[in-house]
Amino acid sequence: MRSPRQQPRVSWLGIKRRVCTFALFLALLAFLLTLTSLSRFYSQTSSSFSVDAFAALLTAGDTHSVGDSTVDRVIAKIVSQLENLRERPADSPQYDRKLRHERDGQIAFLTEILGLVVSLKESPQPVRRDAPTTSQGAQHPLSRGERPYHEPVEYFLVEEIRKYVKAKPNRLGKQNFMGANGTFASIGHACFAMKEELEEYMDYDVGDFCKDDWKQAQRLMVHGCDPLPRRRCFAAAPKLYARPRPIADSLWNYPDDRNVLWSHYKCKSFACLARNATGKGFFKCSECFNLTHHELPRWMSYSYVDPARNSTADFLIEEVLEVKPGEIRVGLDYSVGTGSFAARMREFNVTVVSATINLGAPFSETIALRGLVPLYVTVNQRLPFFDNTLDMIHTTRFLDGWIDFVLLDFVLYDWDRVLRPGGLLWIDSFFCRTGDLEDYLEAFEVLRYKKHRWTVVPKVDKAGKEVFFSALLEKPPRPL
Repeated sequence: MRSPRQQPRVSWLGIKRRVCTFALFLALLAFLLTLTSLSRFYSQTSSSFSVDAFAALLTAGDTHSVGDSTVDRVIAKIVSQLENLRERPADSPQYDRKLRHERDGQIAFLTEILGLVVSLKESPQPVRRDAPTTSQGAQHPLSRGERPYHEPVEYFLVEEIRKYVKAKPNRLGKQNFMGANGTFASIGHACFAMKEELEEYMDYDVGDFCKDDWKQAQRLMVHGCDPLPRRRCFAAAPKLYARPRPIADSLWNYPDDRNVLWSHYKCKSFACLARNATGKGFFKCSECFNLTHHELPRWMSYSYVDPARNSTADFLIEEVLEVKPGEIRVGLDYSVGTGSFAARMREFNVTVVSATINLGAPFSETIALRGLVPLYVTVNQRLPFFDNTLDMIHTTRFLDGWIDFVLLDFVLYDWDRVLRPGGLLWIDSFFCRTGDLEDYLEAFEVLRYKKHRWTVVPKVDKAGKEVFFSALLEKPPRPL
């Protein structure tokens, strides 16, 4: 039996329950009144737009498909309703105060809904409507698995990287001229292993000047973070950029020193580079800035490796072009140099693009200032040319005995891809250790190219421990 002191407490709890029940009843009543008001509102608007239709459009796919045309149709219908409401003659005698008040309420309501839908649309997500989603994001449109496309976005903390990597849906909700429903930016897989370095590279003020950090960018590229993300800042330029030389004078004359940013180089002028000062840059190209004495005679006259044996690994440009008279028009020089091979080929009416990177010296700037085309790529990157398009590929001083055999295979097959049938592959003074020669020769022979020239000569400064290998090879037709 309960004590008398507990009776007032029981009575107080009963009153509290009644008050809560009454408050809940009032809340339900308010909700019902709200639904009734919305029902009256939509009964006076066009039958082509209703709350049910609005909800159905927003939930036609998953909630992540914000770039789909569904949202565009919702926005178009809301805008259409707003235009119809605003065109009603609110000042006419037949338009009483009550109707005018309802019209203003409808416009305010639709304006608020339009703002919410637009903000929803601005969240970039993949646009594939039928792709499954996970808690981390939606799939790439071409993905066959269930791994979310936006998973890399969550790995980085710097906002500019996250914005760059996210999928960018087309604003019209349709396929663009490239046949895709959006744009999907790419970065090299090694960027994830170099997270801190990449975040430092991408930490800048949008619309301001970029840091003078091209050397850091090149380091990222060389170590596999290639391609790098684009940036939204202005690259630094020399303070007093001089007018470049005319093309007739630029091929074999030194450029103006004022046209290069020298901050990351040991040499601060082209005269220093031409003198071959100690430690100025890439050791395998120590003479290639000496345009007059070292570069000018190359590929025009023989440089005998062993005058006593009259042996050389050099081929002359005239001899090579006679193999395919009139057929060699465009090519690629995959070397480390200052563009001298492209300059010589230009004199024979052949256009050559020079692939290079800035290994301790301004190779790219020098090539461009000579009036030639530098292609800033690393050995990690697939060539940016379409299949069967180049007449010639020339390489020297770059792919030598340091390269891994598997990597060499990938490079050679990529070269084969871009060479046209009948195109020439010119291997110019490839050198390696004598013991590795047979393995490297086998890698070239796997291509089954026709051999126009094939020579091996010893390096006289290595006492027979290293050799030069040169070849002129022609790609077979290979029809399907």
